[in-house]
Amino acid sequence: MSVFDSNEEHPPARIRRYIITALVFVILLFLAFQYLMRYHTEKNTIRQFMNQVVAGNMEQAYRMCNPSPSYSMKDFLDDWGPEGYYGPVKSYHIESAEEDKRGTEHASGVNITVEVSPYTPFPPNNDAAKQSKTKEVRLRVEYKDQSVGFAP
Repeated sequence: MSVFDSNEEHPPARIRRYIITALVFVILLFLAFQYLMRYHTEKNTIRQFMNQVVAGNMEQAYRMCNPSPSYSMKDFLDDWGPEGYYGPVKSYHIESAEEDKRGTEHASGVNITVEVSPYTPFPPNNDAAKQSKTKEVRLRVEYKDQSVGFAP
């Protein structure tokens, strides 16, 4: 047998190789999709909350917090209202999301970092004057009831 002699690959071996390659590709595609869609529900909850704040629907945004009796509507307005600490909120940008484990066996929620701005639309990174007015807030969305609160 010389170097130029070839051993032809049998068709069943070629088909098996294609099937394995396709299966690996599908598994990788599925894992990439899962990675991109993680925390999708919680990010949607934050979008709904922030859209209510931007629109000025403070009652509805307050209800989304599922507040305890110690966190009154006045406290909520002191945080999110037009004259509040984060206000006036005219636009926002979701920066990041990460599961909050804090030493427990199972996470009970997701911490989402949001940048809020008093300008519409959200200022670009190259606009230093408007970016200086942007504030960062860490919010938490609970898995069980999708309530919004401040992250610890």
